[in-house]
Amino acid sequence: MNQTDGNSSTGRTRPVESSTERDRAGASEAGKHIRIDDLRKTFDDGAIVACDDVNIEIDEGEFVVLVGPSGCGKTTTLRCIAGLEDPDEGSILVDGEDITGLKSKDRNLAFVFQSIALFPHMSVRKNIRFGLDMNTDLSKAEKNRRVEEVAETLGIAEMLDRKPAALSGGQQQRVSLGRAMVMEPAAFLLDEPFSALDANLRDHMRVEVKKIQRELNTAMIFVTHDQEEAMTLGDKIVVMNDGHVQQIGSPYDIYNDPDNLFVADFIGSPSPNLIECTVERTSSGLAFVSEFCTISATEEQAARVEDRVGDTVIYGIRPEYLDLGSERGDFAADVDVIEPLGDRDAVHLSANGTPLSAVTPQGEISREIDRVRIDVRTEEAWLFEEGGARIV
Repeated sequence: MNQTDGNSSTGRTRPVESSTERDRAGASEAGKHIRIDDLRKTFDDGAIVACDDVNIEIDEGEFVVLVGPSGCGKTTTLRCIAGLEDPDEGSILVDGEDITGLKSKDRNLAFVFQSIALFPHMSVRKNIRFGLDMNTDLSKAEKNRRVEEVAETLGIAEMLDRKPAALSGGQQQRVSLGRAMVMEPAAFLLDEPFSALDANLRDHMRVEVKKIQRELNTAMIFVTHDQEEAMTLGDKIVVMNDGHVQQIGSPYDIYNDPDNLFVADFIGSPSPNLIECTVERTSSGLAFVSEFCTISATEEQAARVEDRVGDTVIYGIRPEYLDLGSERGDFAADVDVIEPLGDRDAVHLSANGTPLSAVTPQGEISREIDRVRIDVRTEEAWLFEEGGARIV
């Protein structure tokens, strides 16, 4: 888990580095393909803080996804990396070279926009070649070689002489990617490139882009608000909220070991159950007491909340760690809705007015059942302070 800074009560986290560690890192920055240090960007004369204290390291060939709700700062961060916005503070380095002050065209970074933005009057060939024509002095033969190689990789070699209007949405998105690929950039920057596609095509394009990135072995920074898309694509996930990086880690780290309440709540579908409880001492030891249940603390949890008796904490447990149908169980809840999810069912419940969710094998809970008892796998639970910082 990342260490927390002085803002831990807000649930904000960032890696903590000593000055010695930073000096050592600076001496070998070429080891990190892209490095964003202490990035800050504001608008309206500082009244709006779009992103602040953003620190990210990206290895060569790594697929990094910036994810968070609308307005969290992810697109602004990407635009600063691309040179489309000038940061107020901080630096951006590629292979050890500080590119913060360079114009966008001089950064050797390829940007794929949310809008596909192809030139309708140009053929696919000319659309893909456009950046080469504008920004390089390569020979015509070399340009055509690059275009044809990229088109072959993307599976659109037979469409090079068509106009964009004759292509499907997915094919147009491939042309947009191809226009970036021919530039042979140091990294690809993609801002929600699949948002205009239908669900099936979006799923297909995720797989295609991941395969292409693996084949090219080029760093890719991808922005999305869709946590499922982030978890599917990313080698490294950067979760952002309110302009700050909340956590950086692998998809498994982010899902299983969230640094704070925001990350826990934002990642995962159905969302985790978050139950407001009071830490109380009972005859059998410490327990977490809510309006509808009393859950005994594990040894680890008890050790961490020993000095918090009487305090309010948030008890977090993912839906897959609630077991339904036990005759005894920790507490009872009403069955509201059963939502089929293929080979699983999401069972939506309520206990004394508190909404809960569980995930069960398909058909395990009959639609005829109105009420079930629930066992909590307490060893899988998280504990958070009211302000969002992680306790256990």
